Amino acid sequence: MKTLLFIVDMQNDFCSPRGSLYVPGAEKDAERLGRLIDRKKEEIDKIILTLDQHHVMDIAHPFYWRNAKGENPKPFTTISWWEVVSGEWIPFGDKAEVVEYLRQLKETGEYQHVIWPEHCIKGSEGAAIIPVLFDAVIRWARQGRYCGIVEKGLHPGTEFFGAFRANVPVASAPETAFNVKLKEEFEQYDTIWLAGEARTHCVANTLKQLFDFPEIVRKLVIIEDCMSDIPGCEGLAVPIYDKAARLGARFVKSDSILLDKD
Repeated sequence: MKTLLFIVDMQNDFCSPRGSLYVPGAEKDAERLGRLIDRKKEEIDKIILTLDQHHVMDIAHPFYWRNAKGENPKPFTTISWWEVVSGEWIPFGDKAEVVEYLRQLKETGEYQHVIWPEHCIKGSEGAAIIPVLFDAVIRWARQGRYCGIVEKGLHPGTEFFGAFRANVPVASAPETAFNVKLKEEFEQYDTIWLAGEARTHCVANTLKQLFDFPEIVRKLVIIEDCMSDIPGCEGLAVPIYDKAARLGARFVKSDSILLDKD
């Protein structure tokens, strides 16, 4: 039996209390996951980590937007396509393209567009994997194994919550399209442990992007105490996790994995 540990966005900006988009409890999630890796390192055949990566001028960052007074939106402001059409919010990018992007978010059932604090700027300390977790990954790798890294989010014109594709792929940017190679790698494993941040957003949307592949969803073991919610968004992903359970994904606590075969 081959096991993959897939870790979504456990980076300093999300997991450190000093991070710009800190998810309360995420540092404890990372500690628990690090312990799991140390205790079960012989059973983990591969580790893949995703890295959220952004430019400062990103469609979900404040300085991409201004109102008629030249003011930038505050973090956690929501922006709809009609607020751009009306001129309430003026984007840095091409207005018609941004309106179409926001319209597609609504039409395809993606999350509403939210302005986040600047986070995970490529090359910054905030974009690095939190050390308590990465140190455990390094100890695992010293057995003669290689971890994989999946970067996502660098296209400034679209959000990229899930690990497999942007919320709205951009036709001229193949890196935003569905990651077939990653899906094929998932198919090589019998069990896939899933953890990361935030439970309500990037982990949930990674799950959602796999719903067309129920044979993969049935392999998933979702480690519930190694992920946390963005405050105020707790109910947002409930339908996604409910559907994952119906498709056969299992939900466990890290302690139950540690006790298994110990």
